[in-house]
Amino acid sequence: MGLISFVRDAGKKLFGGDDEAEIAAADEAKAEEARRRLAERRSAALKREIEDLGLKVDDLAVEIDGGTARICGTCESQAEREKVVLAVGNVRGITEVNDDDLAVTAVEAEAVFYTVQPGDSLSKIAKVHYGNAMKYPVIFEANKPMLTHPDKIYPGQVLRIPPADA
Repeated sequence: MGLISFVRDAGKKLFGGDDEAEIAAADEAKAEEARRRLAERRSAALKREIEDLGLKVDDLAVEIDGGTARICGTCESQAEREKVVLAVGNVRGITEVNDDDLAVTAVEAEAVFYTVQPGDSLSKIAKVHYGNAMKYPVIFEANKPMLTHPDKIYPGQVLRIPPADA
């Protein structure tokens, strides 16, 4: 899949707001060390998020460079891989996810990623992608555990839309 883009100011808030202020307040010599500590804290928070959601990745590593997250490890399925990418990318402050080093043991068809627009609902998205609004549960199930209710989506959120025959 490669480098996937996300909306920076949309998503779950995992990172503290004081982090950027710490770097801005530091003199130049200390700013680099503050950036490194910030990246380590954010990487750890993203790893916890993946684990808390029950997503399985062997040898999981998450590296942060600014707003870009790089995920490494091995997933059992393409669906699990895509869910890991979305769990990381749908976090406020993450603008891109590089999943080039996230392997899959069982090859499957890739899902389409869709960015939720104002006024969207899962049924409206299902109508566009599947031709049938009543297929919204397919999209809901494909995005669990990140989605907890079919009505709780927000503009800027990125969703998995599995192939129609999946």
